[in-house]
Amino acid sequence: MPTIDELGRMIRGKKISCAELARESLAAARELNRECNAYISITDETALKAADDADSKLSAGQELPPLAGIPFVLSDNIATAGIKTTCASRMLESHVPLYDASVWESLKNQGAVLIGKGNMDELGMGSTGETSYFGPVRNPHSKEHTAGGGSCGAAAAVAAGTSIFGIGSDTGGGIRQPASFCGLVGLKPTYGAVSRNGLAAFASSLDQIGPLTGCVRDAATVFDAISFRDGRDAMSKGRQPLSPALTQEIRGMRIGVPPEFYKDIKPGYEAAMQNALRTLEKLGAVIVEQGFPLLRYALSAYYIISCAEAASNLGCFDGLRCGHRAGQYDDIDDFICRTRSEGFGAEVRRRIILGTCALSAEYYDAYFNKALMLKNAVKNEYRRLFQSCDCIVTPTAHVTAMKPGEFGLSEEAYSIDRNTASVSIAGLPAVTVPCGCDENGLPVGMQVIGDMFREDLLLNVALAFEAETAGEFGVRSQYER
Repeated sequence: MPTIDELGRMIRGKKISCAELARESLAAARELNRECNAYISITDETALKAADDADSKLSAGQELPPLAGIPFVLSDNIATAGIKTTCASRMLESHVPLYDASVWESLKNQGAVLIGKGNMDELGMGSTGETSYFGPVRNPHSKEHTAGGGSCGAAAAVAAGTSIFGIGSDTGGGIRQPASFCGLVGLKPTYGAVSRNGLAAFASSLDQIGPLTGCVRDAATVFDAISFRDGRDAMSKGRQPLSPALTQEIRGMRIGVPPEFYKDIKPGYEAAMQNALRTLEKLGAVIVEQGFPLLRYALSAYYIISCAEAASNLGCFDGLRCGHRAGQYDDIDDFICRTRSEGFGAEVRRRIILGTCALSAEYYDAYFNKALMLKNAVKNEYRRLFQSCDCIVTPTAHVTAMKPGEFGLSEEAYSIDRNTASVSIAGLPAVTVPCGCDENGLPVGMQVIGDMFREDLLLNVALAFEAETAGEFGVRSQYER
């Protein structure tokens, strides 16, 4: 699959028109959807109009932005005016927003071509892509396996080559985990680096929008396009452009390796990670073992905080103001109860109930308040680590893509986010980059964690690794053009 830069040169050199590229991508998206269910909607009219506009500007001699004419997929929890935004939920099955999310507004203004809205776990809640009201997402590398959780449809679409990049959201691993499962680069920026305006809220103190791409430089290019100070998001701070800072030089850099992140990982995953660490040492990095004992508590804190915030955020979906409405009911209380029971899937209902319980007067101190204290402790633990190392390298997950229903509702199903959740509750940036395959040929992801607003540093590590391995681990599926 060509990179954004390569495809941009082809467009500007008139080796392919934006319209031709858009039509090709739309056809590939439909083919992919028959087997992998990566898209909830495919946006022909929007894509072809953007492509024609880019071709017209090029013919008129205008300079095109880097993303002009580039096909991409937007996760379906990001608002698009006039285009359905369902969050993969029956509750919002027919919802058409009246305004654009800030990231979509920015990408549209730069001429990027929206191929479609990506399927996802319902409202971002899940780790396997199986909770979507519109059906599960399959992994393009192996249709017998899942594509991960959260922004899995966007990941599958990019991994299959039907879109050049994707935009998803990451609350506890919703970008990084599917990127790892699908052999992609997935960047979860620092909390506040990208505006959340127009993102359907799951957990407001954790949610962050970021890119899924086929290579590290593409991730930097897309991040530069969507990271800006936005007055419509009170937490938005923006970020200086990353692309000029990518030197790919990591000699002398101290890389922390906390053994807790490597506990209980599958043998094939562990072998790939050990090879990756040896490659980083070969590039001149210094590996420093650093303990992170609080990791065992971070996942529990994440689930309590995220479920509590979800219970609050989703309170507006009662059938009175917006969303699905029950057809039969006895009174107003029964109407709201039936509406929410019908509109939300089992996993969303489960998390709302957990969050409501954690926020109740009886359990607030025992659960939610303790989770907030653990959140601060995890932040302090990362601060301690960054005093003695420049970044941290871990497995993105402890498993590769699993088969549908393999874990069910077991503890292991919720532990898939173990290595990503602590980064989210600390508000730190992290990137996953492909670093090998397991014994079944499924992609393995390496996670690089940086300090606040140090996306440049962690992307340099990822880029150096990618260049040294010649990108051999970014395996493409049978659908690649």
